Amino acid sequence: MERLEAAGSAYPAPELDVSRWFGPESSLAQLRGRVVMIEAFQMLCPGCLSYGLPQAQRVQRLFPEVAVIGLHTVFEHHEVTGPDALAVFLAEFGIPFPVAVDRHDVDHGMPVTMRAYALQGTPSTILVDRAGNLRFTHLGALAELQLGAMLGELLAEPSA
Repeated sequence: MERLEAAGSAYPAPELDVSRWFGPESSLAQLRGRVVMIEAFQMLCPGCLSYGLPQAQRVQRLFPEVAVIGLHTVFEHHEVTGPDALAVFLAEFGIPFPVAVDRHDVDHGMPVTMRAYALQGTPSTILVDRAGNLRFTHLGALAELQLGAMLGELLAEPSA
């Protein structure tokens, strides 16, 4: 888990480098001024299904002032996780927030945004402050109270 404590110790969050959007396109530049939560997932990831995506859905419902984005970042099973399968998955699981499909980099074998954020796998939670700075990344399950406290802190910070 990485937590960047103060806005001054944070650095600009890399823009999402995606091949497609499901739902409205929501670049980080467009969302400047809002706290953003990005949930990086794969549709075949058990942890994503059991806690990552449900938690992101709860954040969207309980914190309407937080912009929630899904990032489908596939580093395995490419043959069965294409756009048609993802569209069915998102409808079946009732994912209400925009989902970006991380652009795959054939030369490196890893998705571009996943590499830019140095993510180690899925599910991963990313928090970006109102100024567009990366403030937190975490791989795996994240305690609800911890996430709620961090979102509260970021929401309480003055707008730039």
